[in-house]
Amino acid sequence: MSTYLPTIKQLQYLVALHEHGHFGKAADASFVSQSTLSAGIRELESLLGVTLVERSRRVVRFTPLGNQVVAKAHRLLREAEELSDLVQAAGKPLSGELRMSVIPTIAPFMLPRILPRLRNERPQLKLFLREETSDHAIESLHHGRADCVLLALPFATGDVDSETICEDKLFVAFPKDDPRDPPAEIPAEMIEGEKLMLLEDGHCLKDHALAACNRPELRASATMIGTSLHTLVQMVDNNLGLTMLPEMAIDAGILHETNVVARPLKGKHTSREIALVWRQNSPRAEEFRLLAQELRAG
Repeated sequence: MSTYLPTIKQLQYLVALHEHGHFGKAADASFVSQSTLSAGIRELESLLGVTLVERSRRVVRFTPLGNQVVAKAHRLLREAEELSDLVQAAGKPLSGELRMSVIPTIAPFMLPRILPRLRNERPQLKLFLREETSDHAIESLHHGRADCVLLALPFATGDVDSETICEDKLFVAFPKDDPRDPPAEIPAEMIEGEKLMLLEDGHCLKDHALAACNRPELRASATMIGTSLHTLVQMVDNNLGLTMLPEMAIDAGILHETNVVARPLKGKHTSREIALVWRQNSPRAEEFRLLAQELRAG
């Protein structure tokens, strides 16, 4: 057995460089100086006796072996995280550090209502929040950057366990002076594809909205340009089209002081499932279930 093994810190530096593709950005993400990160990776290469990263003034390029080492490093770092989780789970539940990624179509509408109570009732919990699109959040989960993710299902999550928090109905938002006088519930066939504005790729709400309409042709004709729900609402308020909003955003007052009206989408599967997900077989599974219970109570 080799006497010299890579350190956790060296592997973290390597993974950070692979993720950011830039020594300065990787160093910032690792909270160290660029020289420290660079030296750590060079030590790793010297230890292994191979070149993992090809360096030039403009480009950081990983060698084929470097990419294989990064893939293995992700698994090793995740195991190290789970070792730490195992010890923490043995202590008082919902205490210590917990990193949770939350998607942008949930975070500003659900968290302000829940976090004050959670801070008051769980003062020993240090909750670190990171807002990410659905695909980035799941990537963070599987790479160990997040312990759990609050997102909307259905979505391709890989091997995870989950707890449902609530169902969140979808609404159609349109200008108040719409001449068609939409009914109390809006059928999908009433939505004009060329006027439908949705979030850009990476947001699961876009897929939920299109799936709820059950009209495949909308995917080609819908204008997917919004970076946030607030932006989409402002565009609707300026008579540029219509959009789809989750009920929690409406309840949180996203339409306040606008001339936008929202009515429920009529049909089957017209809601999204808000859920907390975590890696399968996590030693903190019971803790995450307890957190889901806390979120559900909010």
